[in-house]
Amino acid sequence: MGGASTVARRSVGTTASKGTLVTRRYAALAAFLAAPVLCLAAEPPRNVHLRGLFDNCRIRFERDKAGHVAFIGGSITEMNGYRPMVCEMLARKFPAAKLTFTDAGIASTCSTTGAFRLQRHVLDKGPVDLFFIEFAVNDDQDANHAARECVRGMEGLLRHTRLHNPAADIVVTYFVNPGMLAQLQAGKTPLPVAAHEKVARHYGVSTIHLAKEVAEQVTAGKITWKQFGGTHPAPFGNRLCTEMIRGLLEAAWAKPLSKEARSTPHALPEPLDSRSYFRGRLIDVKHAQWKEGWQVHVPPWKQLKGSCRRRFAEAEMLTTDRPGASLTLGFEGTAVGAYVLAGPDAGIVEAVVDGAAPRAVDLYHRFSRGLHYPRTVMFATDLEPGRHTLTLRMTAKRNAGSRGTAMRVLQFVAN
Repeated sequence: MGGASTVARRSVGTTASKGTLVTRRYAALAAFLAAPVLCLAAEPPRNVHLRGLFDNCRIRFERDKAGHVAFIGGSITEMNGYRPMVCEMLARKFPAAKLTFTDAGIASTCSTTGAFRLQRHVLDKGPVDLFFIEFAVNDDQDANHAARECVRGMEGLLRHTRLHNPAADIVVTYFVNPGMLAQLQAGKTPLPVAAHEKVARHYGVSTIHLAKEVAEQVTAGKITWKQFGGTHPAPFGNRLCTEMIRGLLEAAWAKPLSKEARSTPHALPEPLDSRSYFRGRLIDVKHAQWKEGWQVHVPPWKQLKGSCRRRFAEAEMLTTDRPGASLTLGFEGTAVGAYVLAGPDAGIVEAVVDGAAPRAVDLYHRFSRGLHYPRTVMFATDLEPGRHTLTLRMTAKRNAGSRGTAMRVLQFVAN
């Protein structure tokens, strides 16, 4: 799967004479842009946590008249929601700057997948000046991550970004689903939010607690969950998120940029978890070795049960549906896994690293019944640093909900 099919990248060059930039097909966006621009405020809004300065990206936007703004997350980022609103807000704020926007939102993906695809889908596009991240909802409802995996994914994203560009300014936003909303209304913090916030505080990264804001407003009767729009927010909900982001940036930029201001690297503390995925990367399937039973091709989707999303429809991948088919992959690092499409026929694969005891990994996901669902499965996560060999063997076993014994690998992953 190539970058062109995975990530939408767009450059917007504006000048004062061009006037306000409005994307006509977004009616909600047009309404948003017609609203009054907030005045600069010294304090960020409620449920917005400003940590550190945003002078680095401001210097790029105001002085250099250029900048790279990137977004990564799941379907909430991929959809025509808060992301295009923030893009247009920044284009209006810095009309003389040529801003490049990278959209690395992929529906259903969690912070684990995000950490492994970060390099190829975002950082390879160039150093990021301002980075927006959202994975709380998918870490909760899609991946059902434990706290450790939430930390390893989010720390992988933040630390890897800052290793690539120490000056990168970052904002993490917590969206909300019905289960998370109920927890917040009961005075509890959803596990992914608590884990991500722990990482954000450690790295001095600002956060937008949209989930808490929504819970408070719903409880107070100021808005309804339906009005917000649900897990995938309606224009109203996306505008609320964008206004909170605007409030964060306006508070950070309340004073004129000092003439003495210089781009300054952010502090890089010791990792919270030394096995977090901040060395995460994708590995092309052609690096694996096999004899029979596997092939690299575009699957015949029309002949298969279940739908395939358009972004994957023409992607070549390594596939098998034959029990006993095996392969080996040499890799370096402390963790290894596979970014797969797990459909109605997803099987169970047996994974062995360096001849250790085999581990059965069920590829089927509860959302696989009618969809070839994108997910990252990990085969080993706590290896000693160095060179290793992964052996995979397709078994005849399958999940009770599955119809087959298939495996479709988009990319292998290693940390």
